[in-house]
Amino acid sequence: MLERAGTWFLESGIQETNGGVARYYQSDSRRNAPVSTEITGYAISTLTYLSDVTRSPEYIRAADRAAGYLAGKAWSNESFTFPFEPVSNGDAGYAYFFDCGIIARGLLAAWRATGNQTYFERAQDCGLSMAFDFMADEAMHPILRLPEKQPEPYTAQWSRSPGCYQLKSALAWKELAEISGQSELARAYERMLAFSLDTHESFLPGDDDECRVMDRLHAYAYFLEGLLPAAGKPECAAALADGIERLAFYLRAIERRFVRSDVYAQLLRVRLFADRLGILKLDEAAAEHEATSLAAFQAGDGDARTAGSFWFGRKDGEFMPFANPVSTAFAVQALAMWRERRDGCLETPVLALI
Repeated sequence: MLERAGTWFLESGIQETNGGVARYYQSDSRRNAPVSTEITGYAISTLTYLSDVTRSPEYIRAADRAAGYLAGKAWSNESFTFPFEPVSNGDAGYAYFFDCGIIARGLLAAWRATGNQTYFERAQDCGLSMAFDFMADEAMHPILRLPEKQPEPYTAQWSRSPGCYQLKSALAWKELAEISGQSELARAYERMLAFSLDTHESFLPGDDDECRVMDRLHAYAYFLEGLLPAAGKPECAAALADGIERLAFYLRAIERRFVRSDVYAQLLRVRLFADRLGILKLDEAAAEHEATSLAAFQAGDGDARTAGSFWFGRKDGEFMPFANPVSTAFAVQALAMWRERRDGCLETPVLALI
């Protein structure tokens, strides 16, 4: 499973020649979506994780190309941030708080893997932009209009309003603070943590439409992932344990009609971490269901553009035609962790969370 997924990242063309990674490959139209800065950040974290697991230098070379693209071409010197796709220095457009956190964590992963100081410096620039440009009364504005950096109006769509899901991106602040000692970034993570704990209970179900609820499960899992480094705090441990049960409840209620593969993967990962941290004993039957269901999303070998990838979702019994880098990344890590657990040696550190 892991080798086939790794080959897809390296050889399918999902990573473009400039180093950037497409948002997805659409199998019915046989073309890549545009390159995405956020997805490129996720890909770097995945490639460095695959390198740690397999010791193959090919993954580091691919991660280095992706990080070079982000640190160079994708960064806007004029706006001092990472614009949303399509990206080109100097272009007007939008910047997303969540994307910036994923990008910063990817650059930190590349810095650790290659020692290239430019990647750390760009991650630090990105983290500072997140802390100061996106500042709102309680949390962070999700979207800024460039180049003026004014917030876009909030809407009911989860990704266009502040919410507990932003805690995963705030992990970039925590990592940067631990490396650099910048207290303002440590405080920014704590502020986001407090906001997320205060608001997460109202996030689910959040909609009457089951398909949109499934999308919100994906976002709620980001909150649970963002809790992991703070799980030693009683209130965080309690929210993590309760959140796993809530996420599983809604997933089981909706999965027959529509399910995203990344939700299976995210839930399985947080289950395994919570068990190892002594927060919530692993429900073996539920974890087995999630792992088995997730494995079924891996594409077969007939088409080199999709072989080894994981499909984004299944609706009414049919796979949706999107070979998705993030779905593949989360699935690879979740299933590798599940195998580690079954072999009695779950070693994946929280810092390696993609």
